[in-house]
Amino acid sequence: MKISASTPAKASARVLVITGYGVNCEKECAYAARKAGAAVADIVCFSDLAAGRRCIADYNFIIFPGGFLDGDDLGAAQAAAQRWKYAAPAYGAPFTEQLLTLVDKGGLILGICNGFQLLVKLGLLPALDSKYLERQVSLTHNASARFEDRWCRLRVNRESPCVFTRGLDCLYMPVRHGEGRLVPADEALLHRLHAENLCVLYYADEHGLPTQEYPDNPNGSPLGIAGLCDPTGRIFGLMPHPEAYNHPANHPGWTRGESAPSGLTIFAGAVRMLCGD
Repeated sequence: MKISASTPAKASARVLVITGYGVNCEKECAYAARKAGAAVADIVCFSDLAAGRRCIADYNFIIFPGGFLDGDDLGAAQAAAQRWKYAAPAYGAPFTEQLLTLVDKGGLILGICNGFQLLVKLGLLPALDSKYLERQVSLTHNASARFEDRWCRLRVNRESPCVFTRGLDCLYMPVRHGEGRLVPADEALLHRLHAENLCVLYYADEHGLPTQEYPDNPNGSPLGIAGLCDPTGRIFGLMPHPEAYNHPANHPGWTRGESAPSGLTIFAGAVRMLCGD
């Protein structure tokens, strides 16, 4: 399915935050969306969608939060990807088709950490050549062979079509994951991601330059890639947690007067786009 590039203006951001089966960052994501100006930010369990108690079509912004979907059995988000592909909804089209329809109508999808892992396993990212639902990359075990929990500098690719990061340059956010290293299908695909500006975020060193050096790059991801978008810029996945930096006091150096643009800027970019600003 090919997603169109047009973006109709919408009156408000209506956010659906998916929970269940091991998600544990849903409340922070809903809070961040509301703080960024969303009119609605509902937390809904996947089972409620499957039973027909809630409907994806009622929203224009879906957030897949972080956590440990299904205990990361079979690989991070692998089991959840099968659920989204093959669970029979009580109404309407298959869930993957509903997600693509939402984006085609001008909606947005954000995947954070475990949510990013789910988007790549579903084939919603990076969708080169508009090949949605075809897996082209994966996220696997960190090169350090351990769970990484630290704050990271991030360089924003200003040439990216990503609507979430427009106007941003550098960010500082926490990571907490064991499987964040990007693995492309082949080297040619990796170079295309870079050349076509679908790499939205890069782990950066103290000078703000993309790096593969540990610990500035916590997982060894090639080229320092920390986040990807699809060609429309409306599907965005990242390993760092923007929802975990939603107040100045969250910054680890705030008592020393240190600051950086908060993670709310990611959510605010989405809300502005949906409101036609």
